[in-house]
Amino acid sequence: MRTDPNLHYLDNAATTMVDPAVADVINDAMRNCWANPSSLYEPAILAEHQLSVARGRIAKTLNCARDEIYFTACGSESNNLAILGAAIPRQTWGNKIVTTGFEHPSVQRPIRALKDRGFTVVEILPEADGRLDVGKLIDAVDKNTVLVACMAVNNETGAVQDIARLAAEVKEKNSRTAVHIDAVQAWLRIPLDLKKLRGVDTLSVSGHKVHAPKGIGALYLCDNQRQHLQPAYLGGHQERGIRPGTENLPYAVGLGLAAEQGAKKLKANACHAAALNARLREGLAQLPGITIHSPDDAVPEVLNFSTNCVNSQTFITYLSDRRIYVSGGSACDKGEPSHTLMAMGCEDRAVATALRVSFCADNDEGDVDALLAGLKSGLTELQHI
Repeated sequence: MRTDPNLHYLDNAATTMVDPAVADVINDAMRNCWANPSSLYEPAILAEHQLSVARGRIAKTLNCARDEIYFTACGSESNNLAILGAAIPRQTWGNKIVTTGFEHPSVQRPIRALKDRGFTVVEILPEADGRLDVGKLIDAVDKNTVLVACMAVNNETGAVQDIARLAAEVKEKNSRTAVHIDAVQAWLRIPLDLKKLRGVDTLSVSGHKVHAPKGIGALYLCDNQRQHLQPAYLGGHQERGIRPGTENLPYAVGLGLAAEQGAKKLKANACHAAALNARLREGLAQLPGITIHSPDDAVPEVLNFSTNCVNSQTFITYLSDRRIYVSGGSACDKGEPSHTLMAMGCEDRAVATALRVSFCADNDEGDVDALLAGLKSGLTELQHI
């Protein structure tokens, strides 16, 4: 996908470049599949068929039924639909929500909004190594717990959570508790088999993290839980009434192709990212004062570390001038200090100087070497705090 060898894009957890093949199918759908999928004449039937094919491609990557996939505008919308839609109807019998202390803002903020509406919220903080003690989360579940929400892969450190154990044991304690998984950073990076992840009621994914465009995502909703989810919007019958409004067919088709391609390359991409991650870790070990926050068993696509001496934004700007692009954490936090690192108990200096590198299959050793060279020179040239 990258055509400029002098551009070193290492912020794929924020967004990915659109795959040209995905862009091509979107363009074709815009030109040739223009009808409303809800209409009843021949061009509309073709549009509905294409929508169904795309839905099936996404379902296959998650090993779930085609009708359990609902198209949305993004992962954030999927999270909001799942969290608000599950919690509010259950308030007739319970008012407790259990989540982690390092969720994405699109999970954290709706849950805190529910707290303002009378729900009791328990946040389980990650351990100092970035891992979540799932046992602590499960211990917090009781007969009044209406919702448990947990991300499968942390967006800032890449830490992988044991969602299989979490979902199964939550349901053992309270079968009525809804379990939502934010899988935006996990999808097509680690295997996700919903036939094996028993107990997961809803799960969110996003297009622009997997080389599809911004503006398209999907929500898995277990079919036997559909009647228990309160839709956030009112309107037509589209997406079985869960997300009314005429579907974004071209982008849905693009997401379907991105899903199919990503699933085929999942193992190869993970091996490629692991090699780059190891190369970066080796290089960072040669630099003074670096602290790595990502656990050893995090997804290899993400590596978070602190220089402990140069402000994050200062270093990001310095590297950007050299066409090396990294971030200081979640793009959705708009430069705010990392709540993930703070939840892990990191010192203020480490939080203020943190950088996140995130790989995709398009990256190579040259990107890692360019970053390491930029870090080495920046540690010498930039003002220390």
